[in-house]
Amino acid sequence: MKNIKIALILALVVASLQFATAQKFGHINSQQLLLELPQIKTADQQLTEYQKTLMTKGEQMLKNLEANYNAYVTEANGGTLSQIQMQQKEGELAKEQQAIQAYELEVQNLLVAKREELYKPILDDVKAKVDKIGKDGGYTMIFDSSGGFLLHMDNSEDLMTQVRSVLGL
Repeated sequence: MKNIKIALILALVVASLQFATAQKFGHINSQQLLLELPQIKTADQQLTEYQKTLMTKGEQMLKNLEANYNAYVTEANGGTLSQIQMQQKEGELAKEQQAIQAYELEVQNLLVAKREELYKPILDDVKAKVDKIGKDGGYTMIFDSSGGFLLHMDNSEDLMTQVRSVLGL
């Protein structure tokens, strides 16, 4: 009985070793790959242009606030405003400042959404092509070496040339 258990354990160990050695691994550097994609460069340019458009409105809001503040200071120092009028003007200036802060948050959200809109189809395409290379090549896993977490790549193929080719680079 003891011999049967030992033989069974040995058979399982040998089978698992054969399975482990039959696995095929590959790796790519996604950061390097993305830097090489012309679609990413185009998306970056579009994002920069969109950001400039949004910033123009924000800059105009700041100029208006500054002009209104300077007008308020001039009127307040000139003694032409009552205490109630001063409080009203200060309230208006505070509302303008809050609107600018709200717009800053809106700009951040809009930029994140635009970035997602521009990058998602590109990243989905790259992922689909890497998946296809993995399936066609019989790879068990394809690692991303750009993250810094891959410490050892023995028996792992560099698939960058293949991925570049499939992406037309």
